[in-house]
Amino acid sequence: QGQLVESGGGLVQPGGSLRLSCVGSGFPWDDYAIAWFRQAPGKQREGVSCISGTRGITRYADSVQGRFTISRDNAKNTVYLQMNTLKPEDTAVYYCAADRGAKGTCRSWAPIAYDYWGQGIQVTVSS
Repeated sequence: QGQLVESGGGLVQPGGSLRLSCVGSGFPWDDYAIAWFRQAPGKQREGVSCISGTRGITRYADSVQGRFTISRDNAKNTVYLQMNTLKPEDTAVYYCAADRGAKGTCRSWAPIAYDYWGQGIQVTVSS
């Protein structure tokens, strides 16, 4: 059974930075696209960024384009999300998720498309 574990969240002031990590196990890591989602209180879960399995092709939501960077180290089964110039509206629980569909490419922002999920980690942007 596949597992994902997030780390690196916390409290940061507006304009600050955080780096989230997502470590996977129990599934063929290179064959899966890995995405970051977030969910703020009272809002639906939304896709933030995604990186494909082997070629490392990336996608970003418009709201984070230019501020967030996703990367992966397949030797460590780890995906990172570098978040810069954070805003209060970035406050949410962040989840990583894995999708094997379409040969490990980033095919969808629909949560139902993803096979495995982490437990989530809180990111709070506040002064």
